[in-house]
Amino acid sequence: MTVEITRPAGRGNAPASPKTQAAGPRSFAQLARRSETGALIGTLGVFIFFTIFGGEQFLASGGTASWLNIAAELGIIAIPVGLLMIAGELDLSVGSVLAASSMTLATVSGFWGLPMIVGILAALAVGVGTGFINGILVSRTKVPSFVVTLATNFSLVGLTLGFSRVVTGTTSVPIAPDAFSKSVFGTLIAGQFEVAIFWCLAIAAVIAWILQMTKYGNWIFAVGGDAESARATGIPVTKVKVGLFMASGFGAALVGVIQTILYNGAQVSNGQSFVFNSIIAVVIGGVLLTGGYGSVWGIILGTMTFAIVSQGIYYTGWNSDWASLILGILLLAAVLMNNTFRKLALSSGLGTKKLKG
Repeated sequence: MTVEITRPAGRGNAPASPKTQAAGPRSFAQLARRSETGALIGTLGVFIFFTIFGGEQFLASGGTASWLNIAAELGIIAIPVGLLMIAGELDLSVGSVLAASSMTLATVSGFWGLPMIVGILAALAVGVGTGFINGILVSRTKVPSFVVTLATNFSLVGLTLGFSRVVTGTTSVPIAPDAFSKSVFGTLIAGQFEVAIFWCLAIAAVIAWILQMTKYGNWIFAVGGDAESARATGIPVTKVKVGLFMASGFGAALVGVIQTILYNGAQVSNGQSFVFNSIIAVVIGGVLLTGGYGSVWGIILGTMTFAIVSQGIYYTGWNSDWASLILGILLLAAVLMNNTFRKLALSSGLGTKKLKG
């Protein structure tokens, strides 16, 4: 007996088999169509690789902390960036938002001496406000988000540098956070693991629930699949995109707050590495550059893969330049695998509607 499944447009992964269908090969085929399958293969592959060549130091608590800390900070930014990419947009301004938010906190609560909560809220407001501006510009002008956010990135870099020099007279501002702020944002658990790890997991859980269990999640996939069709069905495309840009700005600002409190200071030059690192992690995590396909847990796996490679190379004793080569190969392999899994999902015949993810 053949069972036909009607699947709501917009989900990122193929639907589960009904109980009337056999497990076995069907379950394996469904697993192959999930957006995070390629990311899981990549994460396991690089972990095993560096376990063999990195030895005990890589597996020790210090080695584990080195890549988990990087994955956590990157994940806080990569998750909302990944949602934007699922919706068919890009955000290249996260690096400058991180720096601007970091300097805002250091200036407000470090240089001016206002309460930490005021500085933190001001820093987060910078991120959310920048995201709002990006979203409005992209939606109203129809200029590609690549161009808009790249312009925002350079503009905010100059604004942050000029503001810092005029107000503080320097490009590096120290800060002495209070005990509560330190424990919430900038402490090291067991002296090694950043509290950002828990922030990342909490954000991932909330966003995964929104993406898979709410109508807003369906809207994100629908917008990324075909924005005009989504608008025709009554989905508020502009509001969805503006909200996602604001979430991206918030994520970058939160990392700025975490880094400022963790390192007791801020610098204008912080954050630019996150611009392309976040996109690399998202693509390795199974999100298509063309939009409409991906998952939060795939993005988390992508950030782990990126972090393992970038840190694991130091435990092998090899030249760190090889890390860039490995990441480049992984990025190309991820794009090829993502396209393959996407075609598997679309050609599965399991849905009566076109898959949006």
